[in-house]
Amino acid sequence: MAEHEPAPDETAEGTTATAEPEPIKLKQTVEVTDIGPCKKHVKVTVDRGDIDERLGEKYKELLVKGTSIVAGFRPGKAPRKLVERFYKSEVENQVRGEVIMASLEQIAEEQDIAPLTAPDLDPAQIVIPKEGPLIYEFEVEVRPQFTLPNYKGLKLRRPVQTFTDADVSAEIRRLLEPYGQVVPKEGKDATVAIGDIITTDIKTQFQGQALNEVKEARIRVDPQLVLKDGLAKDFGKQMKGAKVGDARTVEIVLSDAVANPALRGMTVLATFHVNDIKTVRLPELTPELLDELGARSEEHLRESVRVILERRLEYQQRQAMRQQVIALVADSALAELPQDLLMRQARRAMQRKAMEFQSAGLSEAEITNRLRLLQQDIVRSTTLTLKEHFVLQKIVEDEKIEVDEDDIDAEIERIAARTNESPRKVRARLEREDLLESLATELAESKALDLILDHAEFEDVPLTTDQDEIPTGTVEAQAVPGELQDPTAVAKESDEKDE
Repeated sequence: MAEHEPAPDETAEGTTATAEPEPIKLKQTVEVTDIGPCKKHVKVTVDRGDIDERLGEKYKELLVKGTSIVAGFRPGKAPRKLVERFYKSEVENQVRGEVIMASLEQIAEEQDIAPLTAPDLDPAQIVIPKEGPLIYEFEVEVRPQFTLPNYKGLKLRRPVQTFTDADVSAEIRRLLEPYGQVVPKEGKDATVAIGDIITTDIKTQFQGQALNEVKEARIRVDPQLVLKDGLAKDFGKQMKGAKVGDARTVEIVLSDAVANPALRGMTVLATFHVNDIKTVRLPELTPELLDELGARSEEHLRESVRVILERRLEYQQRQAMRQQVIALVADSALAELPQDLLMRQARRAMQRKAMEFQSAGLSEAEITNRLRLLQQDIVRSTTLTLKEHFVLQKIVEDEKIEVDEDDIDAEIERIAARTNESPRKVRARLEREDLLESLATELAESKALDLILDHAEFEDVPLTTDQDEIPTGTVEAQAVPGELQDPTAVAKESDEKDE
């Protein structure tokens, strides 16, 4: 006789395995109405029979398990009508919570709604009526719905660069500067050069009217300068060659955060009076310093720096091609995004950018400078970031791209290797800064971009430096006095409400 084959629903011991029962779906109707760009109104009607069934189960539990306690009766022995009257509020609260949760989960499964934030819904305000269905309504912000054009076979320009010994030497100087000594620039005719450090008085004005005055600001002279409330794009060019006692006039484009709304986005004039010029005297490459830099020798340091430059080029290439992809795909797929949406999403957009910069191996100083640059024009930068996010997330969904725990662990190890930290420390920091979800999003979007690039045709072109790649100095001074307005405050309030 043939050996008995266990049935698929039997265990090795011959007992029948019990599958988890599927949750019983609610009988509900859902009406979804567009009430604006990226915003929907949802009205839900839950059948009365589902409500009564759950209420009955709760009261039955109280009676059967003997957990109902009513004065004058032994536990579980009070008449049902009395139990219902005594426990009405508690049972209805429980049923309301369970029904709303089940209803929202069912909506997520059955409706084509991709929420950006949690629904504008307070369950405590919903009341189970004495008769008839349970009706509740809410508004929710959603990702825009659009159809992507063909994103496979795109023709893209790929920036390329061959690094010279001079490029490597310049990068080594940048690495050594934090270990150097700041000394006065020698010579009575000493002039300001890129990389010098100046002490300066700053006076700002707009249309002949004085705005602010800052004394003895200490600034490193880089091609660009970011103030707390503005950007001087040509700072290095305009300050170069100045002597002690000279005054140079520099244009500053104000950010969206200045206290005076009438000045936001305006260009003001700033006069920098040079009080002192210092330069950085680089340290000798001693064995101890080489060891601190993670190099065995000067030649090994140069090899390591070349790897850093190649990695940076790879990031610049991906960014350039990412921008081209979005320009080719998003401009035809996405209309202008509403400003209230941009402001609510600004904080999350900055978090995603921070995660992107970390994954690319940028230093903390570079990340800080780039984020401050993005914050100067928060509407423009958030618009670009959100368009990237929407397009790449739609490709993630269409292509069924997934990110699992192994992907996250591998990326954390890569970040740890770049920052000379342990993976455990990196994970703890990401959890503390609430960036793990942003990391997963960035990994999924990176996979989507890889898919596009795998099917693209490339034309190699010389690398050009974008604004956010230009060396940028920072100073805590403000061009306009007054408390800065946080452009992402609406987003912070929204996040707190979601939590």
